[in-house]
Amino acid sequence: MRMHRLHGFAIAGCLVTSLVLGCARQESAADAEAAAGAPAAESAAADVARQPSAPEPDAAAIADATPTATQLTSSAATYTDAQRKFIRTARAEFQVKDVYRSALAIEDAVAAHGGFVVRNDANTQVGSVQRRPRGDGKLLELAEYTVRGTLVVRVPSERTQPFLRSIVTQMEFLDARSFEARDAQFDLLRQQLAWRRNQDAQQDIGTAIEVGGKLGQKTDAIAARSDTAAARDEALLAQKQFEDRVAFSTIELSLHQSPRIRQTELVDTESVFAQNGPGFFARLGSALRAGWYGLLDMLLALLHVWPLWLALGAGAWAWRRLRRPRG
Repeated sequence: MRMHRLHGFAIAGCLVTSLVLGCARQESAADAEAAAGAPAAESAAADVARQPSAPEPDAAAIADATPTATQLTSSAATYTDAQRKFIRTARAEFQVKDVYRSALAIEDAVAAHGGFVVRNDANTQVGSVQRRPRGDGKLLELAEYTVRGTLVVRVPSERTQPFLRSIVTQMEFLDARSFEARDAQFDLLRQQLAWRRNQDAQQDIGTAIEVGGKLGQKTDAIAARSDTAAARDEALLAQKQFEDRVAFSTIELSLHQSPRIRQTELVDTESVFAQNGPGFFARLGSALRAGWYGLLDMLLALLHVWPLWLALGAGAWAWRRLRRPRG
């Protein structure tokens, strides 16, 4: 009996020893796999880090699509010289969200900078037009249209740059812009010399009239004085216009907005006529009546030329008589 117990203990000990050795082997294998997988994971992570990342959108390129005050800056609109007079002009073409609202906002900006509006035009250009039936005698008309506007404004020359910068908020995209500062000092000198010549001519003619002479000579002198006065007035007007062009710059603005679609519900006249027209049998009876009356009209027209039929019958009878053989 004791021997059997010892034998059982021995078997149990072997089993425990086997289990312990198996667990130790599994743990060592797991540690080996983990040790082998760690460098692989680090290598994979390094490869991922070395791969170029997807290109991100360029924020500067996106920002450039929106007009800025810098794009409406030019020394041609700001340069000043005590010895020179500049006639400043500017032109800009840009896209806006709504032409009419932007035009009103620009007019407010012109008034705020001490200027005035010379011209404000707006027109709608209709592109492709399509019509589709909607049923119940209705048509849906889809029309593509684009609104364009043109403003010509005048602002004080020294306020040209601030005014252009103030309307940047109305722009969605700047298509084109141009500045010009024409040096007009020689034009001013020409106006001044013409004014002096006219003054001298007026004095000479006045002296000639006071000296006296024949009536014809006085008449010629008076006419010459009148012509000189007219030339003086024209020179004065030209000088005033020149000074105005120097004092106020001329700016032309061209506005346009993105194409839009207009939906309009129309009456489908063809469909309405077809639905409210006569039925098949009514149209058949009308056609038969029209045909019968047409036949009667044709018979009456033939009867109207009865002399022709009589002449043809007589001709046919004579022809038969001539062709009959004589016995």
